[in-house]
Amino acid sequence: MSGNGNTIFSLILSGEVPSHKVYEDEFVYAFLDINPLSRGHTLVIPKVECPTMDLLSEIAASALGMALPKICRAIMKITGAENYNIIQNNGEKAGQTVPHLHFHIIPRYPESTHSFVWNPSPIDHSDASKLSKAIFHELG
Repeated sequence: MSGNGNTIFSLILSGEVPSHKVYEDEFVYAFLDINPLSRGHTLVIPKVECPTMDLLSEIAASALGMALPKICRAIMKITGAENYNIIQNNGEKAGQTVPHLHFHIIPRYPESTHSFVWNPSPIDHSDASKLSKAIFHELG
């Protein structure tokens, strides 16, 4: 799933495909999803083409991090929704359908039926101890 400049999001950013823009700055573009799960369902993307979060630069990630709360507040105020989901998938097997990093902000209303519930299982503390130490070391 590598970016090639031909995704629907690339075409939106270039202006070749129209969108309902809700936010734009130097690094971030946000627009209404054309197949929304609920009214106000918004996609937030970096302007730089990047397929997954692990490949995103820290500058672009920082810009997304600053834009997301602002966009969420505006969506909640305008739609009147009191709750929302933020969903972000990385890779096809994780559910990503467009190979350009994107966040979904999905307002939830009393009548909303969409769900993102999963069935967790208890942690294996022995494995978790090894895993956390390895990840911590990798980040050190």
